[in-house]
Amino acid sequence: MDLRFRYALVCFWCMSLTAFAQTTNSKIPKSYIAYHTADSIKVDGKDADASWNKVEWTDLFIDIEGVKKPTYNTQAKMLWDSTYFYILAKMEEPHVWADITEHDAIIFHNNDFEVFIDPTGDTHNYYEIEINAINTVWDLFVSKPYREDNVVLNDWMATGMKSAITIDGTLNNPKDTDKGWMLEIAIPWSVFKKAYFEENVPKDDFWRVNFSRVNWDYQLNDGAYGRKKDAEGNYLPEYNWVWSPQGVINMHEPEHWGYVYFSSKEAGVKDTFEIPNDEKIKWALYELYRAQKTHFEAHAAWITSIEKLSSSPIIVDGKTITPKLENHGFGWTISVMSPFSNKLLILKEDGKFIIK
Repeated sequence: MDLRFRYALVCFWCMSLTAFAQTTNSKIPKSYIAYHTADSIKVDGKDADASWNKVEWTDLFIDIEGVKKPTYNTQAKMLWDSTYFYILAKMEEPHVWADITEHDAIIFHNNDFEVFIDPTGDTHNYYEIEINAINTVWDLFVSKPYREDNVVLNDWMATGMKSAITIDGTLNNPKDTDKGWMLEIAIPWSVFKKAYFEENVPKDDFWRVNFSRVNWDYQLNDGAYGRKKDAEGNYLPEYNWVWSPQGVINMHEPEHWGYVYFSSKEAGVKDTFEIPNDEKIKWALYELYRAQKTHFEAHAAWITSIEKLSSSPIIVDGKTITPKLENHGFGWTISVMSPFSNKLLILKEDGKFIIK
């Protein structure tokens, strides 16, 4: 887990400055093709199903800022069928431990694996699922990123989700060295529906997705694993290792998440996917959004001129993008007519992205 609860309010100003400083070195989000599987997937925490052996692992996870190589390797695979989105995660770990057993407890106080899913790609109304090494789940719905006034539904349930763990070693045993643990998840498409009759399976479409692995330095307390503390008794900070780098220590910037394309082709058959140019325009607009937020934090006022907000042209695939800034009593919007899709792309002051 990132700085969600500990710093979201106290350090928002610092996070805003950090985010703005990162725009010149922003990372291109990762992408992955999740193939369709006609085979039945047995969710047992193993990769023995034939379809898993037909698809590739993601790139090795990187530290959340996209710079440092993690201490231990992490990779994931994805598949889908008409009922489930399947995720397989493999984590190298010499000390597999967990002690949180209550559903919806703060799971990231153990080492865990986290899934973030934004079906619409508008950075609002997204889902988070955390699971530790004894298969305890924390599932929640987030109305907006924590940089905005948001609502978090901690009682949202991923009803019908299946998950299983296998451990290559021994759980909670500090007397030996383990190899790691594997997590397998099947998330029903139905948990993402906004209406009963909505057809929301993203066949030949993409969703914004990211994965985070939280790892802690540990200490032994009477022979039991626990998070390590410093000399003053404070917990040492956790490590956040992710699939698609965020550029900042904050998982709750969904515009940085990766792209998962759900190909209708069967596992074992190759497909291709390219991130659409409209998405690249979106990245540029979010840089303007972060500049607006940083200016407001410093001056308690929004920038009212696009010329002052954007000092250099936005160029995507050889085309110059000219955004328009409109000011309103409640804030502002930045919009642009895409030369690629002829759709109107709008970014609101609360970070919501709209396509018309």
